[in-house]
Amino acid sequence: MTELNTLNAISPVDGRYFDKCKELVDFFSEAALMKYRVKVEAEYFIALTKLPISQLKGFDSKKIKSLRNIYLDFDENDVRRIKQIEQTTNHDVKAVEYFIREKFDETGFENLKEFIHFGLTSQDMNNTAIPLMVKEAMQKIYLPLLNDFKKKLEQKAESWKNIAMLAHTHGQPASPTCLGKEMYVFSVRIDEQIKLLNQIPNTGKFGGATGNFNAHYAAYPEIDWNRFAESFLKSLGLQRSYPTTQIEHYDHFAALCDNLKRINNILIDFSRDMWSYISMNYFRQEVIEGEVGSSAMPHKVNPIDFENAEANFGMANAVFEFLSSKLPISRLQRDLTDSSVLRNAGVPFAHTVIALKSLIKGLGKVTPDTDTITFDMDNNWAVTAEAIQTVLRRENYPDPYNALKALTRKNKKITQKEIQAFIDSLDVKASVKKELKAITPFNYTGIPYKPKK
Repeated sequence: MTELNTLNAISPVDGRYFDKCKELVDFFSEAALMKYRVKVEAEYFIALTKLPISQLKGFDSKKIKSLRNIYLDFDENDVRRIKQIEQTTNHDVKAVEYFIREKFDETGFENLKEFIHFGLTSQDMNNTAIPLMVKEAMQKIYLPLLNDFKKKLEQKAESWKNIAMLAHTHGQPASPTCLGKEMYVFSVRIDEQIKLLNQIPNTGKFGGATGNFNAHYAAYPEIDWNRFAESFLKSLGLQRSYPTTQIEHYDHFAALCDNLKRINNILIDFSRDMWSYISMNYFRQEVIEGEVGSSAMPHKVNPIDFENAEANFGMANAVFEFLSSKLPISRLQRDLTDSSVLRNAGVPFAHTVIALKSLIKGLGKVTPDTDTITFDMDNNWAVTAEAIQTVLRRENYPDPYNALKALTRKNKKITQKEIQAFIDSLDVKASVKKELKAITPFNYTGIPYKPKK
């Protein structure tokens, strides 16, 4: 059998790009899922010891520490043992239960083994472990990386805030703007989506085979199991979905996927804008010694970081879209399709992380080419027409829009000299002519953008 490595992995996130997303292994690998399941099983048992269950009385803090060490000390040997057990059970969650039973034998808790996985179904484990994995991956990997990109973008925006440049609406020269402000547009868009992201609860399911705590209630009808479940999930940092079928309904997870997809769309927009600015020579790219831009054209320095980001954000969104549309749908009280699909939950996160790192790298390699930007501005004096006709409207000048339209749409470049001559021909006060002549592509940039504190 072929030993898996980065050279023979089928998926590029486990192969070519593994070094760029390997930190996600601790959250989305099969080994990680095993560890999180073990944690949930252990914490569930600990929570049971606090209930009025006679067999579990006297389970003191020293014993609790030993129990928590089962997942705190979880290592590759434990992973292998669970996989070995699964070869017999052909059931991954049951293999985890049997693994913990073995640990109970080793730690002297063998007489309490029947309270491992007590009254539960597999999805009580999965629908608690997986939301916990996603939550911690978001907090420890995704959001810090996104905020790092946003911070670097804002630093660039601040340093470029006074660089006036042509805007391009429909790909054509338009009223000038400032390069820094255009960068801030993306920063603010990301901020708004992060606010929405923070409103989405991290939810899990806990309630037995069909969500009603049937088995628990049959064994201990005097215990308020719904209250127990809410308290237990809250202790793990999750909110309990209630009522449910056998599985979590995934509506909030779908909302998370949709939100992440929107953020990725914003970053695709940014990637394409940067690609376009580079193609217009508004940015110079740092030349890396030894790098090759083309196998045939020695001069090429390609915007590969922005292209790589665009591609990986797109791949991530394809999976996020599928997850958000598929997971909330399950036949009757449960079918197995969610289980197979959720094994791919880490894939869009991996592509997103790869893309974010490419954006950060690309942003660090670009410098505004102010000579090109200035040249472009100086060759497009027609963009002052909007300002001139608006001031003339203020002065009640007859039909200024069409007067400027006739001047500027002659299929030739309009120069500063022609603009000035047009102003001189106007039947307006000298003070107005002076005001109009003071308008240039370089100062017609509108109100300076000021970031909110």
